[in-house]
Amino acid sequence: MSQTVDSSPPAADAAPRARAPRPVKRRSEGQWALGYREPLNANEQTKKDDNPLNVRARIENIYSKQGFDSIDKADLRGRMRWWGLYTQREQGYDGTYTGDENIDLLEARYFMMRVRCDAGALNVAQLRTIGELSTEFGRDTADLSDRENVQYHWIEIENVPEIWKRLEAVGLKTTEACGDCPRVVLGSPLAGESLDEIIDPTPAIDEIVRRYIGDPQYSNLPRKFKSAISGQQDVVHEINDIAFVGVNHPEHGPGLDLWVGGGLSTNPMLAQRVGVWVPLDEVPDVWEAVVSIFRDYGYRRLRTKARLKFLVKDWGIEKFREVLETEYLKRKLIDGPAPEKPARPIDHIGVQKLRNGLNAIGFSPIAGRVSGTILQKVADAVAAVGSDRVRFTPYQKLIVLDVPDDKVEWLIEELKPLGLHGRPSHWRRNLLACSGIEYCKLSFTETRKRSQVLAPELEQRLADVNDDLDVPITVNINGCPNSCGRSQIADIGFKGQLVDDGEGNQIEGFQVHLGGSLGLDSGFGRKLRQHKVTSEELGDYIERVTRQFVKHRNEGERFAEWAVRADEEDLR
Repeated sequence: MSQTVDSSPPAADAAPRARAPRPVKRRSEGQWALGYREPLNANEQTKKDDNPLNVRARIENIYSKQGFDSIDKADLRGRMRWWGLYTQREQGYDGTYTGDENIDLLEARYFMMRVRCDAGALNVAQLRTIGELSTEFGRDTADLSDRENVQYHWIEIENVPEIWKRLEAVGLKTTEACGDCPRVVLGSPLAGESLDEIIDPTPAIDEIVRRYIGDPQYSNLPRKFKSAISGQQDVVHEINDIAFVGVNHPEHGPGLDLWVGGGLSTNPMLAQRVGVWVPLDEVPDVWEAVVSIFRDYGYRRLRTKARLKFLVKDWGIEKFREVLETEYLKRKLIDGPAPEKPARPIDHIGVQKLRNGLNAIGFSPIAGRVSGTILQKVADAVAAVGSDRVRFTPYQKLIVLDVPDDKVEWLIEELKPLGLHGRPSHWRRNLLACSGIEYCKLSFTETRKRSQVLAPELEQRLADVNDDLDVPITVNINGCPNSCGRSQIADIGFKGQLVDDGEGNQIEGFQVHLGGSLGLDSGFGRKLRQHKVTSEELGDYIERVTRQFVKHRNEGERFAEWAVRADEEDLR
């Protein structure tokens, strides 16, 4: 039977046929695993042109002999970071000069050098060597970072090979202390000795460093990769790309809980639990698998989206675990319980007993500011009490282990004149700051240097209420939006920027961020977007808001809880 086709035009009132939408062409994010291997920005091109680890040979054989002017710009502003070297800020340029357009002006002929101290662990010989190198080559500069590293300044390229030689002679290095690679592994300052530790992960940290640090397979990541591994929650695990935290499994016993995707900067995100229990001997393999996911699937097109946290956010934790197990580990991981959250930060400041019957004393320099001279004197004092173990912390502090009972008070009094307090005030203990405009090309404001004046000032200003502070009030000062000073997770956080002085002038100031915290109240708190303070007003503001807290808090209430519910007028 034949079929008649109606070829007459459609009626005037008939609806027009809807056109199929054009398929949206997604831009490549430069993910290697999806076949996108061609560099999409200058940083990726630099890494493809030559593995950054290779720059060491040029530093030793060419640049250190021919001087600063001989350094290739791609090495100077890129690859040298893989060996712990950044150019520092040229003196005399305030925050109005900060920006890429002024890089040639801001770039000094001196370097910041970062010494890698995995798990913050040092012996006396290492500490003394760090101090000696500071006084000999770094104008006596040495800052303790919140990544358990030491940072020098004023380092000249001519001296770098000799510094490496002497560091490596005592078992230290600067390998991958900076750059798009696995940075230092944070570890507990009391690993293996803490009475509160669930498991000692030191063997896993040592194995990760031995196997993977300096391996070209993992030296070209989309961006930096931060790790933290501890048997207790004392390594700010929520803000690391990967973290392993001690936990007891009801069937399998002590092991580690896996977290991924944390990070701060301009798009802060807290790490998420993968939901697995990892036995100690499998930690290095799982760590390698997560790094490999980041290397292969991480976003390389835009550096602002190149951290692991963006991939975890887009995939979701279920897909991340699936890819981890099926593509990389080739096996299932054991489901695990969540660790119990601590009520307050664990910073190990003060005196506490160790498993070996001796004592640990946590000392608090203001915002990590020490010097080579100070560190050499600390080394002498530590040796005098019969100890050979010193630890740096993720809070810019220093811990001495293995102190006999009869030497505790002597050591506390011996280090106090050096600015290292074993029983510090609230403000010395809980103040953290980044490098700031003193040395950093990205900063708008002074931070660490200003902290040295601010902490003693707050001790005096608030002398009448300090005894009423039965909970810590953390103050974090950051010189720019990049959050090296962790402004979003402090009770009182300051983010450096230029502000108007009311007469049309741009001066140093800070945006205020309140009630951020990790642990029991993990979160980024409350921004006072329209409220800014000048650098000169920092002390006034901290005093004002602290007094409001003491006046209006409920019994037992922490600052982060109060700041979220407080009237805005009480926070200004």
